[in-house]
Amino acid sequence: MILKRLKATRSRWITGIAVCASAVGLAALLGAAMTPPAAAPAAATVLAPTEQENYVARRVADIVAHEHYRRAPLDDHLSSLILDRYLDAIDGARSYFYASDIAEFERYRYQLDDAIKTGDVEPAFVIFRRYQQRNRERMAYAIDLLNKKPDFEVDESFNFDREKEPWPANAAEMNELWRKRVKNDALSLVTAGKQWPDVVDVLRKRYEHVAKRMDQSKPDDVFEAFMNAFVLSLDPHSNYFSARNSEEYNIQMSLSYEGIGASLQLTDDYVTVIDVIAGGPAANSGPPAKIAANDRITAVGEGKTGELTDVIGWRLDDVVQKIRGPGGTTVRLQILPAGAAPGSVQKVVEFTRNRVSLEAQASHKAMRTVTRNGKDIKVGVITVPSFYQDYDASRAGAKDYRSTTRDVQRLIGELRKDGADVIIMDLRANGGGYLPEAESLTGLFIDRGPVVQLRDTSGHIEVDDDPNPAIFYSGPMLVLVDRFSASASEIFAGAIQDYGRGLIIGQQTYGKGTVQNAHPLNYTIFGRKPELGQLNVTIGKYYRITGESTQDRGVTPDIALPSLIDANEVGESTRDRALPWDHIEPASFRVEGDLKPIAASLEKLHNERTAGSADFKYLREDIAALEAMRSQKTLSLNLKTRETERKRLESERLERENAWRAAHDVKPAKSLEEIKDDATAGILLDEASQIAADMVTVAARRTAPTQARRADAPH
Repeated sequence: MILKRLKATRSRWITGIAVCASAVGLAALLGAAMTPPAAAPAAATVLAPTEQENYVARRVADIVAHEHYRRAPLDDHLSSLILDRYLDAIDGARSYFYASDIAEFERYRYQLDDAIKTGDVEPAFVIFRRYQQRNRERMAYAIDLLNKKPDFEVDESFNFDREKEPWPANAAEMNELWRKRVKNDALSLVTAGKQWPDVVDVLRKRYEHVAKRMDQSKPDDVFEAFMNAFVLSLDPHSNYFSARNSEEYNIQMSLSYEGIGASLQLTDDYVTVIDVIAGGPAANSGPPAKIAANDRITAVGEGKTGELTDVIGWRLDDVVQKIRGPGGTTVRLQILPAGAAPGSVQKVVEFTRNRVSLEAQASHKAMRTVTRNGKDIKVGVITVPSFYQDYDASRAGAKDYRSTTRDVQRLIGELRKDGADVIIMDLRANGGGYLPEAESLTGLFIDRGPVVQLRDTSGHIEVDDDPNPAIFYSGPMLVLVDRFSASASEIFAGAIQDYGRGLIIGQQTYGKGTVQNAHPLNYTIFGRKPELGQLNVTIGKYYRITGESTQDRGVTPDIALPSLIDANEVGESTRDRALPWDHIEPASFRVEGDLKPIAASLEKLHNERTAGSADFKYLREDIAALEAMRSQKTLSLNLKTRETERKRLESERLERENAWRAAHDVKPAKSLEEIKDDATAGILLDEASQIAADMVTVAARRTAPTQARRADAPH
């Protein structure tokens, strides 16, 4: 297969969204760029590219030209895209550059391709040095505004979503923008209970901290941002990492070996959660986990009582260092939930730092009992956090090495021994992993045949078959997925659906159907081997055995379930320059069952059951509240209006919580502080168990004979 054929010459393949967070490579720069700092020291270092960086630019251009799947030439068209992406990377909120600056940078629009090819990346540094200048001007203005308390009785609003707004045309427009921005920062602290002197202290330190970091920017920060503007103009999963950041990347930004287990990136002012690492303290804090993708970390505190330090505008590496610590110690994070506007209600969550161990990441089981017509139906649930394998132990010939397939096979045996009538494979939040494990896991549920097709940059297509032609479990099964189920998870779910072996339930999956190769960029010169960082480049695409790509569209469930995850914010279809969906010739395979009639019956029962369900009423109301919050683009800068809105949101949430509690005979909560756990925890798994019980009741096991056919027949 392609994986084996290419491994001899390439470092490794990357198959999951957890290790493909495209903005991580911009972290060092953005941390110093997106919040108003204070005036810079007079002797700030003038940034300029090094000979080493000029060499890396040529090297990256060469690798991309020969290996990237898109095969896009590095020409004027791509140069134009690179300029726009680079400007967005350093001033995405359009709050520092003037329109006149942008007009001046137009002279580079069709020159950046040549700059990269020749290894002369000075234009990127010219732009960044202007950015530093504008940033210093804004810093001084922002800090000066703190000398006078704003009038919080004025009815005005702040537009915090400026991604598509024009750059300010003159100083008056820029000053007005920053007056409102600083006022909003202040109002957010006032509504959180701080007095004005404390507000001034927090904001002054915030701005001064970022000012200091801004002037400590290094050439590799600028170069990393520029190289990412290049490769991210090709697709959202190719990345360049400087030597400093590649080490962080290689542990998937898991906050060291002892931390909380979360992948982070810098988005505008905020350190943002990209993914929760399976098996880490964060993932094990639920369900649901106390933090989730797109949540923003606004403050960090050491221990159970340590002061929360504001980290808005900090560099990513500085925030990571504050979160890190010895195993067994406590860290507290203040979280602005995903989609919430700045100034919205925040929460403080507590974690005990620990190692992200293989055992904690391993698949595990549970047995649930559902009653139908007076009969107990046992539903076995196997949670698969990722597709893993102890590769070193396997390579060494160990007989008892750990892997997803081995663990799931053992768990199925235990569940069958305990009388399980049906099995649910829970792949929610499974971002992918080791491709051969997705193939061998699929093989447990099918007799024989292809599992996935792969097409490389040259257009060559290979079909990967079930590595162990023999069915291990032939009983009824469901696969539970959500928007965070990606890559290898989609390969497994798609194959199960295509073979008719099980029903897919939940939310449309992520849609990552590409694979990346990691290139360390080191070279030897005069006996030395300097660290030059790492390039991850997209070199292939996955296809289902039907010939349909999982790219962009993911896997569509047979029965859809509501979700708090917003598909308009999460998923490949939301990523700029994502490769398109397409299809190739199908592989030949034998369908093992037609589950469409069962799916229709089960969906009807599901709709009837949830129409009047208190659980689903609570879930749908939560989703509606989140959607309303996500649609908000402006904030009132009137204190009374802001406090009224805050109280309304808190009251509505408390009302939803207590309605759910009343339906379940639970004592009502008097305040949000009394709510320890999210009532949505387990609702979807409960309903999945009900659907599984329906599956047993309605059809038990379907063993109708099938005929071999081409995969292009409807599935």
